[in-house]
Amino acid sequence: MTLAFDFIGIVTADLPASLSFYRTLGLDIPDGQDDAPHVETVLPGGMTLAWDPVSTVRSFRPDFELPTGENRIGFAFSAATPAEVDRVYAEIVDRFPAAASMAPWDAPWGQRYSTVLDPDGNSIDIYAPLAAEPAA
Repeated sequence: MTLAFDFIGIVTADLPASLSFYRTLGLDIPDGQDDAPHVETVLPGGMTLAWDPVSTVRSFRPDFELPTGENRIGFAFSAATPAEVDRVYAEIVDRFPAAASMAPWDAPWGQRYSTVLDPDGNSIDIYAPLAAEPAA
């Protein structure tokens, strides 16, 4: 038997906010899903990313409590240029002020790096190689 890692699930306290947040990051999530018991999108490469509201999980695990605190799960999005990191960070924080976590900075490992938090406190890193910036 060979297993294939092909699914990531997010349990969310606020499905509409979570879907809107990930749409802002460019994920193709169908509209009209804000009240759904389960939402999925297939990412490039075939991985499925899914969302379940707490109520769905409690339907089969009545004692479920959504963990609290940051960094319960982390995701990362690569950008083409350092300027895009700055632009996306600003757009996210403008639309979701509570998402601000770590403003863009030049990391010593050679990337423009920033971190935002989704509506459930999950860490989302946005980065690009510093070398991707066009020469002035």
